[in-house]
Amino acid sequence: MRDWESLSHVRWDCKFHVVIVPKYRKRKIYGRVRSRLGQILRDLAKQKDVDVVEGSPKSDHVHMCLKIPPKYSVAHTIGFLKGKSAVRIYREVLEYQRVLGLHFWARGYCVSTVGLDEDTVRRYIREQEELEKQQEEPNQDN
Repeated sequence: MRDWESLSHVRWDCKFHVVIVPKYRKRKIYGRVRSRLGQILRDLAKQKDVDVVEGSPKSDHVHMCLKIPPKYSVAHTIGFLKGKSAVRIYREVLEYQRVLGLHFWARGYCVSTVGLDEDTVRRYIREQEELEKQQEEPNQDN
């Protein structure tokens, strides 16, 4: 049986696969940013009672599986996470270096519901890096 959450008048299990990218799709997620990004996103998610079930930062995007309570919209949650994390990245990690102005994340994001395919999505997030390496290898031979 699935682990359902509950609020005062609702039982819920709402999970979303979210992908966010840095401004101009620049490869900005490496070194200190990569090592701190996970903790920053988890801290901010916790403030809104959002659970980061799975997450994986790549050099130019971040995959996350988020468990968002139905009292918050996905747009509100992603807007909060992107806005507040950008501020914290500039303050704590980049020490106010304005590499991309005051913007870290691009305006849009990609989201899909997880539903009953959670295990498939979680495995995809974990194995994404290996899949990208396998796809790049044939291209390097040319």
